[in-house]
Amino acid sequence: MTRSVMGTDRRTPRVRPFRTGLGCVLTTALALTTLTFSSPAGAGTSNSGLKGAIDTILADARLDGGAASVVIADADTGERLYQRAGGDRLMPASNTKIATSVAAFGVLGPQYRFSTDVLTHGTRDGATLKGDLYLRGGGDPTTLAKDYDKLAAAVATAGITKVTGRLVADDTRFDTQRLGRSWAVDDQSSYYSAQTSALTIAPDTDYDSGTVIVEAVPGAKAGDKPKVTVEPKTGYVKLDISGSTVAAGGSDTLSVQRRHGNNTITISGNIPIGAGATKEWVTVWEPTGYAAAVFHDALTRHGVKVTESTRLGRATPTSAQSLTSHRSMPLRELMHPFMKLSNNMHAEALTKTMGYETAGRGTWSAGLSAIATRLRAEGVTTDDLRQVDGSGLSRMNLFPAEQFATLLLSVRNAPWYADWYASLPLACGPDRAAGGTLRTRMCNTPAALNARAKTGSLTGASALSGYVTDANGRELVFSIVLNNYLASSVKSIEDAIVVTLARTDTTTETVPSITPALTRTTDPTADRECSWQKPTFC
Repeated sequence: MTRSVMGTDRRTPRVRPFRTGLGCVLTTALALTTLTFSSPAGAGTSNSGLKGAIDTILADARLDGGAASVVIADADTGERLYQRAGGDRLMPASNTKIATSVAAFGVLGPQYRFSTDVLTHGTRDGATLKGDLYLRGGGDPTTLAKDYDKLAAAVATAGITKVTGRLVADDTRFDTQRLGRSWAVDDQSSYYSAQTSALTIAPDTDYDSGTVIVEAVPGAKAGDKPKVTVEPKTGYVKLDISGSTVAAGGSDTLSVQRRHGNNTITISGNIPIGAGATKEWVTVWEPTGYAAAVFHDALTRHGVKVTESTRLGRATPTSAQSLTSHRSMPLRELMHPFMKLSNNMHAEALTKTMGYETAGRGTWSAGLSAIATRLRAEGVTTDDLRQVDGSGLSRMNLFPAEQFATLLLSVRNAPWYADWYASLPLACGPDRAAGGTLRTRMCNTPAALNARAKTGSLTGASALSGYVTDANGRELVFSIVLNNYLASSVKSIEDAIVVTLARTDTTTETVPSITPALTRTTDPTADRECSWQKPTFC
């Protein structure tokens, strides 16, 4: 079964023992040649030969009929060494997170922590709370089931065994708009398009908030239904298992999808005996209810009975008494899973949090206004761009490479720059924690363990913006935004530019030009962030 994701069809990804899927195994082969240019005229302000080398790379046939906005600058002086349509507004995909993350550091600060609180409203009569128990969300996208379990344990430790009223889930720090502007309807079951709520839960330490992990394995014999588990264990989602186990060697067509508008997850198709697990990260409908359900189950395990049904979306009374709280990791630590793995839901939670902290409104409009204000303080001309979400999932976002370059230059002077810089993916980093979405790229080149940059990928849109040190130790800023191409991937074009910079003393006239070539061109998932392709990773 195939489905439409951001305008391209893909096979539902799955785990297979001892093999990887199609996610981020796309690699680039960079054919090295040395081209000498003599004082080329053109857009760049330097006569280093850089213009000719990069123009050669951008002449790749995969960009025929497409658009490229590219700016390269000296990180210390700001001198533009190369410009190609630097002012053109193109779709930046996840390079949008550069703006969001810089603003989050500037507005919230590196030590900012989210808080999830439990409060009581009523009177105590021994072990009985005569009233309601409130679970108040502060926007934390990193709360895990174990965190809710600790909160429930604290309620029991406080001596409460019975609540005569309700469990009330307070998600009012954010508004009720769950999905971003122009996000694709057919992505809504996919974990990178989860709903945004001030009260949510993540099933794993990638902190994929608003999702459950569904795993299916073959039954004992042909004709049996697959065996399916959900993590975390919760009755909030319902399973409709219509799939079937087939004989060994049969076609594996098993699919896991959530039905639109509810929490029924359908497992359909066939899985052969001996096949590996099919594993999907699936969004829930209404994450506030999901968090409340997991917390309610935890209360029950710890011997706390809530008499009445759960109520969602009610604000906590000002007279409520604080019982216990969970605080998130500080923002400087949250930046790593956010930026390294290009986590969309972190971006949106941070955007609404900035709105709440600056304007008292946890909305996209207030958050985007806070981001724009911060960008202007960094010298970015916000009249030249459009940002409609925090993550870049929307195809309405438009940024010129010149504005990314301006921001990358300006942020180097921020007191928290070192923390922000460390959150950027590292080319050919040794693991996901270091390399993130660049872990498999530019290996065995001078850019490996050198270039740090944010990736961006949607159908027909690719971007890479960050920093690299050239062969003579000169730090460079680069922003590459490519749009409107028909090829499955243009990542090797981006890589060729960055490797050219890393191989070159950019103050000289001789520049090693790198001709990009794909070692594999059939990867149907190459046009999206590799970290969005669960369960395969970059």
